[in-house]
Amino acid sequence: MSTLSLEHLIQRPKDAGSGKAPLILLLHGYGSNEEDLFSFAPELPDHYFVVSAKAPRPMQPSGNAWYTIHWDATDGKWSDDEEAIESRELISKFIDEVVTTYDVDPANVTLLGFSQGCILSYAVALTYPEKVKNIIGLSGYVNPDITAPKSDLDAYKHLSVFSSHGSVDQVIPVSAARQIPAYLDNLGISVKLNEYPVGHGVAPQNFYDLKDWLLNH
Repeated sequence: MSTLSLEHLIQRPKDAGSGKAPLILLLHGYGSNEEDLFSFAPELPDHYFVVSAKAPRPMQPSGNAWYTIHWDATDGKWSDDEEAIESRELISKFIDEVVTTYDVDPANVTLLGFSQGCILSYAVALTYPEKVKNIIGLSGYVNPDITAPKSDLDAYKHLSVFSSHGSVDQVIPVSAARQIPAYLDNLGISVKLNEYPVGHGVAPQNFYDLKDWLLNH
């Protein structure tokens, strides 16, 4: 669907209880598309409204990105932070559009992001905590340069985080993810990094663990 700011796929709740459904917004990684994480959708808890968004920047020959990665950078500026901030703002706007269009619960929004989508999930939630209840951050890290944290830490009291990474990830080293707990602790957010013996991907046990976590949050 493309009537909103981002093209996306949806899965309506299989168990639509009373009241508005909670939302899970899936944000894919670099070079992928909205169909990638959407393969998780049938396995997610039945009462969630699932939206899988497509990143706005097309790549050649296929796939999409939330921002450009400069693989030949020599100054350490691998990520195009200006484009990343543009995507942060676009996702924030898209959350509002989804809440209005699909009439989901604005107080129960979960961002589930992988790799670039994980980095953007942290950026959106820490910049606009009033729009997000849960972060499920898979195989990514916090980029402080695209994040605008609140000075009033009470803004984060409701926020819960599930963070995981592959211990042998060759794309984003696990050392980057290991900095997440300290960064979030400074904002009053408690989180434990879950490590799995895999590369840049989501191990089955990782998925089972995040599902269990989600049912409790």
